[in-house]
Amino acid sequence: MPIRFVRQALVAGCALLMLTGCASGQQPEGTWDANSPDPKPSLSLENGGQLSGTDGCNRLTGSWKINGSTVEFGQVASTRMFCQGVDDWLSRLHTASIDGDTMTVLDASGATLGTLKRQPSA
Repeated sequence: MPIRFVRQALVAGCALLMLTGCASGQQPEGTWDANSPDPKPSLSLENGGQLSGTDGCNRLTGSWKINGSTVEFGQVASTRMFCQGVDDWLSRLHTASIDGDTMTVLDASGATLGTLKRQPSA
């Protein structure tokens, strides 16, 4: 009898974890664009933790991972072209949070840099 109880508890616990992950886990994979005129900052987060994008002028490449409900950006490299009048806020990304189809990008101090919107997959 105790083994059956343990088995039932494990099954119930696994089911609860699966449901919690589906309900609260916003998947960051995909393309995210700023709601601004061109040149438009954008990020493409790929399965496996690779990212590419642009701050509206310079190209970005690097890595990302999920830590709880936060997207953490790892080593991100950027080209260093001069583009007059372009706000390069996205190049200072450090972490992000996702709420539905909105990604809020934060710098290393936790200040909001800007937001990106999820783009429909093609």
